[in-house]
Amino acid sequence: MRLLVIGASRGIGLEVVRQALQQQHQVTACARRIGRMEDCQGALTVNRADILDFFSVQRLMPGQDAVVICIGALPSFDKVRCFSEGTRNVIDAMHAAHVKRLLVVTGIGAGDSRGHGGWLYDRLFHPFVLGTIYKDKDRQEYLVRRSNLDWTIIRPGFLTHGPRTGQYRVLTDLDGIRCGKIARADVAHFILQELNGPGYRHQAPLICY
Repeated sequence: MRLLVIGASRGIGLEVVRQALQQQHQVTACARRIGRMEDCQGALTVNRADILDFFSVQRLMPGQDAVVICIGALPSFDKVRCFSEGTRNVIDAMHAAHVKRLLVVTGIGAGDSRGHGGWLYDRLFHPFVLGTIYKDKDRQEYLVRRSNLDWTIIRPGFLTHGPRTGQYRVLTDLDGIRCGKIARADVAHFILQELNGPGYRHQAPLICY
């Protein structure tokens, strides 16, 4: 499979690149700042590109089979726009290139997962530290749902640097759920499982241990 990973220089994106190469996929890794990819071996193309620049995204899209968006942003009191505006650029570029499969990483607190992170996160950290980020992630999820693509939204729990286990919960019914931790490597594992045989198309599962 030919896979475009946007936000590939660190975190979940870097784990997706590593595991995709291990599975013999052809990977195009894209980020504003490229680094730390010396240990990635296989059919890898590395490109510096900004998701907010439509034309830099558009030039990478032809010939791809699927796209993974796993960008991040630092907490800010200013309006955040990179998630929604960047995702709009990706969706438009996918439509133009006739690429259908899209997987987008948002997080616990986006959409209807809000209120499932525990008291401290839900009452303090989410509204006062991550509020502007998650307002834009809500806009991002709205655009994905209306995109007419074969999409899956992935909402990880509290991220760790732990090893890949392949053992985690994938939750779509959040009634009574309080989210736990999840390793970035296991989020990447789930993403690639979805690419190999999508079981959560047009859904937004929460992933945690």
